[in-house]
Amino acid sequence: MKSALNLRHLEAFRAVMVAGSVVGAARLLNLTQPGVSRTIGLLELRLGYALFERRGRRLIPTPEAESLYREVEQVYAGIERISQVAQDIRFQRAGALRVATLPALAQGLVPHAITRFLETRPSVKVFVQSLPSRQIAELVSVRQFEVGVVELPLTHPAIETDPLPPAPVMAVLPAGHRLANLPVISLRDLAGARMILLSQHSYVRYQIDDAFSSVGAAPEVVVETPSSSIACAMVLAGAGITLVSKWTAEPFAGSEIVVRPVKESLASRFAIIYPKGLSEAALSKAFAEELRAAMMS
Repeated sequence: MKSALNLRHLEAFRAVMVAGSVVGAARLLNLTQPGVSRTIGLLELRLGYALFERRGRRLIPTPEAESLYREVEQVYAGIERISQVAQDIRFQRAGALRVATLPALAQGLVPHAITRFLETRPSVKVFVQSLPSRQIAELVSVRQFEVGVVELPLTHPAIETDPLPPAPVMAVLPAGHRLANLPVISLRDLAGARMILLSQHSYVRYQIDDAFSSVGAAPEVVVETPSSSIACAMVLAGAGITLVSKWTAEPFAGSEIVVRPVKESLASRFAIIYPKGLSEAALSKAFAEELRAAMMS
């Protein structure tokens, strides 16, 4: 007995089972009636048993045909599932995305963007991790993450960089502080205030020191930290005032902490990074769009 079957045989068999006749099957498959009949005949020959009883123009499935049809339907259900998954991937409804973000944006902006991203993609899975910018660049370059959110300036030969809109630097201070009622805070207002500032190797710290110098003021720095999130936590603990980006400051605003704009022009610069050659990946691009939208909302 020849047992080799092909998809053409199974398509014809399934069409006859669904339509109940060769005429109906030919219509479903857009084939001629004799062509369907010959294919069914070849299938029966290869199987070594009859699949249908001919009663006039009607075909009555044999018990063997019913058993075979149950197996064939499982195959077609799998094919239809694969087709659906393929469409889901095309339209970003399925898949997985690995995102690395610097800690400064891990408390508010990035979680908000991921939530927006998932609202219309219920079958997508996201893995997110908080790391320093340079470590993110290394891991993105070797494709451990599809997307990274980092602070600029940052260069790496194996990543593509997509700058985000500048984030204004804000003053974060205890709600009971004497400056808390001011709508806008100048660096001159902060002269002599106890300050928690980012470490001196930070680009933002360089801007802050330069801006203080330009207005003839000097901060009283009592705490330094490389983490703007830690700086905000220190304000919450009552250690002093800090200057950090809007996206770091806003999640801390509440009954005990106020966030105020700074009069002087200071800004943090962030970017989305991708592995070289993968910036157009559908899910990565969609997440980047949601992150930009979250920044504008």
